[in-house]
Amino acid sequence: MASNEGFLTDGQRELLKIASQNAENLSSSPKSPSTLISDHHVKAPAGGKAQTSGIAVRHVRRSHSGKYGRVKKDGAGGKGTWGKLLDTDVVSHIDRNDPNYDSGEEPYQLVGSTVTDPLDEFKKAVVSIIEEYFSNGDVELAASDLRELGSSEYYPYFIKRLVSLAMDRHDKEKEMASVLLSALYADVISPAQIRDGFFILLESADDLAVDILDAVDILALFLARAVVDDILPPAFLARAMKALPESSKGVQVIQTAEKSYLSAPHHAELVERRWGGSTHITVEEVKKKITDLLREYVDSGDTLEACRCIRELGVSFFHHEVVKRALVLAMEIRSAEPLMLKLLKEAAEEGLVSSSQMVKGFSRLAESLDDLALDIPSAKALFQSFVPRAISEGWLDASLSKPATEDGEIQVEDEEVRKYKKECVTMIHEYFLSDDIPELIRSLEDLGAPEYNPIFLKRLITLAMDRKNREKEMASVLLSALHIEIFSTEDIVNGFVMLLETAEDTALDILDASNELALFLARAVIDDVLAPLNLEEIGSRLPPKCSGSETVRMARSLIAARHAGERLLRCWGGGTGWAVEDAKDKIMKLLEEYESGGVVSEACQCIRDLGMPFFNHEVVKKALIMAMEKKNDRMLDLLQECYSEGLITINQMTKGFTRIKDGLDDLALDIPNAKEKFGFYVEHAQSKGWLLPSFDSPTSDA
Repeated sequence: MASNEGFLTDGQRELLKIASQNAENLSSSPKSPSTLISDHHVKAPAGGKAQTSGIAVRHVRRSHSGKYGRVKKDGAGGKGTWGKLLDTDVVSHIDRNDPNYDSGEEPYQLVGSTVTDPLDEFKKAVVSIIEEYFSNGDVELAASDLRELGSSEYYPYFIKRLVSLAMDRHDKEKEMASVLLSALYADVISPAQIRDGFFILLESADDLAVDILDAVDILALFLARAVVDDILPPAFLARAMKALPESSKGVQVIQTAEKSYLSAPHHAELVERRWGGSTHITVEEVKKKITDLLREYVDSGDTLEACRCIRELGVSFFHHEVVKRALVLAMEIRSAEPLMLKLLKEAAEEGLVSSSQMVKGFSRLAESLDDLALDIPSAKALFQSFVPRAISEGWLDASLSKPATEDGEIQVEDEEVRKYKKECVTMIHEYFLSDDIPELIRSLEDLGAPEYNPIFLKRLITLAMDRKNREKEMASVLLSALHIEIFSTEDIVNGFVMLLETAEDTALDILDASNELALFLARAVIDDVLAPLNLEEIGSRLPPKCSGSETVRMARSLIAARHAGERLLRCWGGGTGWAVEDAKDKIMKLLEEYESGGVVSEACQCIRDLGMPFFNHEVVKKALIMAMEKKNDRMLDLLQECYSEGLITINQMTKGFTRIKDGLDDLALDIPNAKEKFGFYVEHAQSKGWLLPSFDSPTSDA
């Protein structure tokens, strides 16, 4: 076989080998053609044909039509061929049901993974710790969980989250938050981290104020509490003030903490009791605990154990409730009387219940005897037997017997007064629901008992103090209206004296009563219900070292503070939506518009739109002053229309004229003929029936 037919040369074999390898490498692609082989044109040696069997025939792709599709230039192929290697015009489709399916042929996909921020993870984790703490009150467990969480560099954010969550909850949670911070201080959270946490809170005060209306006051109290608990140095306030923008809420928080809390008399006690005391339990919970321990004592008769339980309550300022409830239980369960009196005697002799607390407990029961007699008919007789026995045994001060009459009977409140008080409570509750001042004034006038006006004031403020800021603001607004319409300054003064005389008793049920009363007093001065001199009069009628005198001094310090007017007007969030100064500006603008050619009906509508009927005396005052300054009596036409429509009542009109009369000497410095003009206005008003007959004209004084 000398012929070379059917054999490949060495060069051809090398080319074939390379082509086969390339074809295998591209076998995973649906476009792996055989054109790589054809590019090298494998030829048989001269004189014969290359034998095709066993050579790359399997790589030849033929069309289903049976026609041989020759490749075109660049390997694009002809009809029925696959196209060139990198041809992107054909969209490939992978069928996963194909028996020849290879998962390796699937296109690659980039899967994004979320990058977690350690701080975000920490913030989420501490929320569950805080929520669990609020539910179980376990300080040790909360501290342990925080330690296990680690990430101590983020502890300042724990402080921020703890306080911000507590701010939007009840007083119980606020107290619990303060207690937890004190427990974690130094042991878990370093002093520097405490400072950083509170500074972050101050920086975010503007954001917190968006969701929590009284955020500034609450945060100020947290700040003051931290200073009182010695976890923040007082110098922190000054340093933080310098580091914050002057217009920020954080600066307001610091100012409120310094002026309203840390500078007040007995501020430490005030701040610690603001949310119910360091026991972080509510008053209702304390009352329940007292009832439970007394009933257990009735069953066991163990006086030492009962005294120990009273001591463990840790509420020495609330022991009067133990006295009261023990006496009531002695009346309800006659067999328990010896045990209860023995317990009270033992508690007094040990110094567990102080003399003042004992007297307060008896006094509070004496005040509620009428109501108690409905359930226990013999309540009064039993109480009369308890008092002399306790005094004779030396565990009750003899001063309690002073209210008794010559007949030895406990002085019973006049039936008419009790009926008036009951009516007052109903009216005040309705007012808190309806916010209808004119209706309440009409109801008071229908009662026809102006001599009891101080009692109404006392009941109004007492009820408001035990409610939310909305009702406190409504009480202050109502007080302004009543002063204009039916209450004299003497009624207001007497009412506040009655309140302050019983301030210590009020504080037994309302822990922050002293601070609340000081705000009501200061607000009354800002609202022109009381003059600053009236505070001197009120203070002179109180014992020098009593709680009421301290409250009056606190009110003076609130009034003397910078920006006191604005701060006190907004101390409970505002009731009408405007501060009094804003209302004065609006009154001035509407009068100027009317004076420059406005229509009477439009001016009356603007006065009506103010929505402050108790403040319409300011319209009268400013209208008369403007009439004097402009020498334009057109303002009298407006006042006539307002009076005719009933928009400004005779009381409001008289109040406006009275305020001009009181300041006439000062007014004459700017308007030389002020007295002459005012005399003319008074004569005009009296002829039109605008003024009460009791109004004294300046001419008669002259």
